[in-house]
Amino acid sequence: MVALQIRDVPDDVRQALSERARARGQSLQAFLLSLVEEEARRSANLPLLDRFAGRDDGSRLSSGEATDGLDSARAERDVQLNGQPASPSDVA
Repeated sequence: MVALQIRDVPDDVRQALSERARARGQSLQAFLLSLVEEEARRSANLPLLDRFAGRDDGSRLSSGEATDGLDSARAERDVQLNGQPASPSDVA
């Protein structure tokens, strides 16, 4: 393994990171290593995301519009199956 060193870290930044590490029950070194590892894992996703960046297929709906559409479709289905819409407590 290789050692990394970061110079000129402001005191307030170091203090904030130390507090977060302590809250997670980790040493500052273990906490920082977990941040670096997570960043490395996420960077592996960039080529995949780039492959989909220019696509124009798929839904253009917001999550709220998609939820409303699903609720409407479920209500229509319930009317067809039961003759009446389900109550809101039945949908969840």
